[in-house]
Amino acid sequence: MTASNNRTSEFDIDPMFLDRWSPRAFTGEAMEETALLTILEAAHWAPSASNYQPWRFIYTLNTSPDWERFLELLNESNQVWARSASALVFLFSDSLSRRDDGSEPKPLRSHSFDTGAAWAMLSLQALRSGYLAHAMGGVDFERAFGELGAPEGFRAEAAVAIGKRANPEDLPDHLKAREVPNRRKNLSEVAFAGSFPRD
Repeated sequence: MTASNNRTSEFDIDPMFLDRWSPRAFTGEAMEETALLTILEAAHWAPSASNYQPWRFIYTLNTSPDWERFLELLNESNQVWARSASALVFLFSDSLSRRDDGSEPKPLRSHSFDTGAAWAMLSLQALRSGYLAHAMGGVDFERAFGELGAPEGFRAEAAVAIGKRANPEDLPDHLKAREVPNRRKNLSEVAFAGSFPRD
């Protein structure tokens, strides 16, 4: 059992897994591009689909002229809090394996899975770097695809806000109560020996 960040695991794990969570209250302070690139460097060392590395990270900092354009790709409820982040990153995955040998591209079944692994690495490096990251599915994905110039065959997977944690009192009232690290189901509800349980 491990306890950290007002969370407790059933088995002994590294506390960083409990310390990583997805806040909405960010300070809005500027972030150096090298700090963001360090986080993305860790993300791209994720397990890589036979080293194809199907993920792509399209990013902006809150000091960039692109900031408002990126914010507008989020749904309105996410824009409310994400505008106080230091960086926004859109994650795309390549649904095709495009080899350098001139062969025809082939469907890559694991593209979303592999990009999810990169997101996990991103979130843990953000924590190690003194930041927190919050991934969002509330995105206008079709617009993001065109606005950010994604090539054919790519899929927009998620957007991620990265920043330093702020006082939850800075959030709108309807979000304040949600600004706590949440719990997880018991491991026995998601991990099964041999097969799924039968009703």
